Amino acid sequence: MAERHARLLLFLSILTPQCSAARAFTPLRFSVEPTDTLAVRGLPAVLNCSVAGGEAAVARVEWRKDGTFLNLAADERRRLLPGGSLFIGAVVHSKHNRPDEGVYQCTATLDSLGSISSRTARLTVAGVPRFSGQPEAVSVHAGGSEVLNCEVSAELGPFAHWERAGVAVEMDGRLVQLPNGALVISEASSADAGPYRCVIEGLGPLKASEDVQLHVLPGAGLEERLEVLLGPVSLAKPVGETVLLPCVVKGSPVPTIGWMRNAKAVDQSDERISVIGGGVLRIANLTSEDSGTYSCRADNSNESVETQAKLTVLVPPQFLKKPSNIYAHEAMDIIFECNVTGFPAPTVKWVKNGDAVIPSDYFKIVNQHDLQVLGLVKSDEGFYQCMAENEAGNIQAGAQLIILEQDVALPTSAVPSLTSATTDHVASGPGERPGPAPTAPRDLVASLVSTRFIKLTWRLPAELHGENLTYSVFHSLHGSSRERVENTTAPGEMQVTIQNLMPDTKYTFRVVASNRNGLGESSPPLTVATQPEVQVPGPAPNLQAASITSTSVTLTWERPLTGNGEIHTYKLYYSEKGQDTEQDLDVAGLSYTMTGLKKFTEYSFRMVAYNKHGPGVSTEDLLIQTLSDVPSAAPQNVSLEVQNSKSIMIRWQPPPPGTLNGELTAYKIRYRKSGRRGEAAEVMTTQLSQLIDGLDSGAEYSFRLSASTTNGTGPATEWLTAETFESDLDESQVPGMPSSLHVRPLVNSIVVSWTPPENQYIVVRGYSIAYGIGSPHAQTIKVDYKQRYYSIDNLDPSSHYVITLKAFNNMGEGIPVYESAITRSQSAPDPSPMLPPVGVQASVVSHDAIKVSWADNSLPKNQKITDSRYYTIRWKTNIPANTKYKVANATTLTHTVANLKANTLYEFSVMVTKGRRTSTWSMTAHGTTFETLPTSAPKDVTVVSKEGRPRTININWQPPSEANGKITGYIIYYSTDVNAEVHDWVVEPVMGNRLTHQIQELTLDTTYYFKIQARNSKGMGPLSDTVQFRTPKAEPLDKMSSDQVGFQGKAGGRSTLPDHGFGSSLDKPGITGSHENHILVIVIIVSVGVFTIVAVVVGAVLCTRRSNSQQKKCSPLRKRAACKSTNGSHKSKSTSKDLKPPDLWIHHERVEMKPIDKSPEPNLVMTETPIPRNTQEPSGHEVEESVSTLAGRRGVRPKIMMPFDPQPPQPVISAHPIHSLDHLHHHHHHHYHPPPRGYLHHQISLRAPATPSTPVPYVDRAPSSESVRTQPPAPQPPSAAELQQSEAVIKEEDPPSYKPPSAHVHPSHPMKSFAVPTVSVSAHNPPSSALPCTPLLAQPVPGVKTASIGTLGRARAPVAVTVPSAPDSAETSKMLPTKETAYETDELSEEMAHLEGLMKDLNAITTA
Repeated sequence: MAERHARLLLFLSILTPQCSAARAFTPLRFSVEPTDTLAVRGLPAVLNCSVAGGEAAVARVEWRKDGTFLNLAADERRRLLPGGSLFIGAVVHSKHNRPDEGVYQCTATLDSLGSISSRTARLTVAGVPRFSGQPEAVSVHAGGSEVLNCEVSAELGPFAHWERAGVAVEMDGRLVQLPNGALVISEASSADAGPYRCVIEGLGPLKASEDVQLHVLPGAGLEERLEVLLGPVSLAKPVGETVLLPCVVKGSPVPTIGWMRNAKAVDQSDERISVIGGGVLRIANLTSEDSGTYSCRADNSNESVETQAKLTVLVPPQFLKKPSNIYAHEAMDIIFECNVTGFPAPTVKWVKNGDAVIPSDYFKIVNQHDLQVLGLVKSDEGFYQCMAENEAGNIQAGAQLIILEQDVALPTSAVPSLTSATTDHVASGPGERPGPAPTAPRDLVASLVSTRFIKLTWRLPAELHGENLTYSVFHSLHGSSRERVENTTAPGEMQVTIQNLMPDTKYTFRVVASNRNGLGESSPPLTVATQPEVQVPGPAPNLQAASITSTSVTLTWERPLTGNGEIHTYKLYYSEKGQDTEQDLDVAGLSYTMTGLKKFTEYSFRMVAYNKHGPGVSTEDLLIQTLSDVPSAAPQNVSLEVQNSKSIMIRWQPPPPGTLNGELTAYKIRYRKSGRRGEAAEVMTTQLSQLIDGLDSGAEYSFRLSASTTNGTGPATEWLTAETFESDLDESQVPGMPSSLHVRPLVNSIVVSWTPPENQYIVVRGYSIAYGIGSPHAQTIKVDYKQRYYSIDNLDPSSHYVITLKAFNNMGEGIPVYESAITRSQSAPDPSPMLPPVGVQASVVSHDAIKVSWADNSLPKNQKITDSRYYTIRWKTNIPANTKYKVANATTLTHTVANLKANTLYEFSVMVTKGRRTSTWSMTAHGTTFETLPTSAPKDVTVVSKEGRPRTININWQPPSEANGKITGYIIYYSTDVNAEVHDWVVEPVMGNRLTHQIQELTLDTTYYFKIQARNSKGMGPLSDTVQFRTPKAEPLDKMSSDQVGFQGKAGGRSTLPDHGFGSSLDKPGITGSHENHILVIVIIVSVGVFTIVAVVVGAVLCTRRSNSQQKKCSPLRKRAACKSTNGSHKSKSTSKDLKPPDLWIHHERVEMKPIDKSPEPNLVMTETPIPRNTQEPSGHEVEESVSTLAGRRGVRPKIMMPFDPQPPQPVISAHPIHSLDHLHHHHHHHYHPPPRGYLHHQISLRAPATPSTPVPYVDRAPSSESVRTQPPAPQPPSAAELQQSEAVIKEEDPPSYKPPSAHVHPSHPMKSFAVPTVSVSAHNPPSSALPCTPLLAQPVPGVKTASIGTLGRARAPVAVTVPSAPDSAETSKMLPTKETAYETDELSEEMAHLEGLMKDLNAITTA
């Protein structure tokens, strides 16, 4: 035991000298450091500081203020407390003298070892209590919010509080005092009314503001616009503190306040977050995640307002790695490591023994924050501190450097802090040297000298004293005692290259060899100068860049240290991050501001200096990002999808790349009801779609979208409109069966495609696909209601699968549709199927065009088509009954579909074809073409007199067939002058979509003309055809019939008069008594009989001599009628469907009482309106029976009122065409027009039904009434020129039913009520066929027309003229002449002369 104890003592005796050689580190540190303090003027203040450690008792504590040591021995107010704290007896603070306010720092010093410094602390002195402004009296509605401001400086805010009527106001969730002293009153009540004042207390004498009155008004008041009384302001707060973000909004109704952070609703479930005082957001114990942009939104039923501010949470510096104590030898290189974090990024500085370390060639900042000391010397020993600081605070951490003697071994713990050049420079202790060290190396020379490096070589020492020698090269600036060391890389290597030297500088080198016994002797020093750089400049030091704006960057640099002559210019190289191309420009001076850069884009810069020799050494690349800005473009591809009667889904894509200009914070959606400007609601989201619900049913809404960054909101899209459904789709029953199901089997999959159920008024929420081998119940997949195809994968090859598809909604699943398919065998080639196009979008271009675009996933990312594929676009209107698609092909990814109907919803889908492979149809996209002006006029316009009210009429119509939008109203024009300009017509507006309108207080016995025009949101459509109506005459109740005579247009109206019968008195002026009426009726019957006989004779002659009549010159009667008819009949052989024989017109406006030798009046204008028939046209002799039956059923007879102009005495009825004297108003037509069916062609038309023995052939289709023109006797037939001057515009309609004929007449003179265009006769086409036969009969038929005959000097009652209707005959291609009905020309002339005599007798009777 004694022997073991002796051995232990011997071991300790050997170990003790080695351990005592390495001096231990001194544990010197601060246990308490000063903190920021708010002091009060005249009161004492204390800044705490305490030193800890083994040497704390002997440490000397001193204080610095603003970097200068305080002389506390001579200061009466400030003194050092025993623990090291600084005591200020009475704080001095005035406007011009603030000796105590500033930054303080505590320093602890150990003599002969060094000093350490604490972190800094700021002493702030509260100023003199004063108010920069007085609060003002305010009024608030009951339940509303209001703010009372207390205008004090920031340091006085904690000392301010409020009093009401001399009593301190207690703060609760309804009353909140903000840090700036303002008082927020929410949910005001009458108890809150009274005088208020702001009081500053605790800074000496109490300081109070003026009393202000708070008035509380009744809550039920008028609506008041929203006003932001106090909104949030951007601020920065350190972690752990509490922040209040005010949002006080005044208005009526009282708004609700909502808060959002970065466009997302603030999570109030967090116990740290609460909303107090009506709208003040309180966040306690701040964390870095609370940073962001906070938006306060106030909303009531009328409007909404929004205000926002940015909250920045500051994170004080924190050490990730503190510096460690280091042992080192002289001439070694060491690194003190220091890694810190915080927000904003802290700035780091190094302090040695309380003094700042200035970077130099031997003290360098590396790895951002680490301190590197090169070529240690003994004076470098001491305490080194890393001090980090940002806006939130500052911290410090220190380490001690001890430089050992060369013969003292370095502890292994110090090795990691050595540089790579000195890591192996660890010597053994003296007790480890068993033998001698090597002698000095010999012949040290510089074998290669350059501007920045020197290569050294040497020879072995004279005496090695061992093997495996290593060498250490010590070098320093010539004349400096600070050496650096560089070790050889391998044992026995006798050369080394010293780099990173300065050009044209002298250095001193020496070499020391070492073996296992330690370092040997040093070689003699060698002084070598590096070569000067006479070629090009060195790199420009301290290249820095700062973003000034979103498009500009300012760069600064310093002159190169190795300029090698005058710098001619600098070349700045820059490139956008991710781009391979680099651009450059020449700049002068030591700074440059580059503009025109892209917003929010990272750029790389480097600088090269040029002298007369050319470019110098380039700097390292410097990365800098331009500042963000508001987006420069709006979101794209915005689409609206109406979900139901209450909601609309809006979807979009981000703005184009490069236009966002910052980090996206939110998308802002503004929407409003169409037509309501300034009442837009607003929604913010970060997604690419948003459901807008809570809308009104059947209302049109407008939407616009914009993107926002932290800088603000960019441009918005155009307003897009969508209309909610009038009512929701039906979900009271399950959906129907899908209308189709298609399968395409592959080896291991089956592609299923389908179309939705035909009944689209039932809600479909999705589709259920079931499949299995032999049975469809193995697996079930549910997909979205928008999906139209699905690929069933992981199937077995060569297997028979049964597939069912069902549509479902909340009521359940509908009827399934079945399909089966057999997957292909494994051996068969499995070509990859063509994927259908995706992202199909329909962009409305105009009222008749929609642009369809899509993407193809089988193409590369650039979507460039390089093969022969093409795309098929199909579309149809979204109407369940319309199942017919139209298709078009395209070779690009867009196609514009034109010639669409306006205001129509279309659906589009696309498929791709490549060779024999074709994809399924894509998902459908919908688009509704824009509205446009109506392109058609209202139709079926009718005018009906109101029963019992002759001055009131009802006008009815049907909507236009091409409304091109929602009809918002109609405009009715009416006038008594058809030739007047439209703007001179009376206008009657009709609002909405009514189809009838009543017009009152019209003038009796007056012809009115009506037109109707439809309008929609885009404007007015075309005018309808003119409709004519004549108001009835006022007659006594015992002599007048209450029936009205009306003329109307295409709507099929009719003119009716009561059937007076023979002997009935019309009681018209100028004709009184029944005697005259009886005579007039008898005369008319005789005249009609004569005309009928003549017509029968003429017709018989013409029918039997058709071939001869084409070669002979037409008689006076056939000049006007037969010649025209024969031409038409001749042409009917080839164009019978296109040409119809014209009626024989008598210009009834010219049938008037006048002398024969007087010249007629010029032609007047007439507008004819065909009357559609309501029964099938009879043929042959059935016409009379059909018409009579129709007239009997209706109880009326069609009559026409024909007033005659007064003429000189001895008037006659002139039935021949009357030409103007100058013949300048006639037109020449080379072709006949088909006659209208049901037109009134003459003022007096004499007709009789055809008999079976006298068939009536006609070309194509005979008109419903034939007219025979009567002419006065003339020695010569009318000339061709006279025939050309008689014109008529004849129009054709083909209605399915028959109605009595009527005509519209437009008088241009008060006494002329009719003006009929004449039928033009072409002089180039001679007559070629006989006139169609119309036998003349005096028998009356149900169609009765009335002629109003005027006489000289007085007006006469209209004469009732019975007009028989001619039958419609079946179409024949050949005329059937009969010899029994043939007449000679002389007989015809005789009959015509007899007829003229009868007409003269008739004139004499009527004028008597």
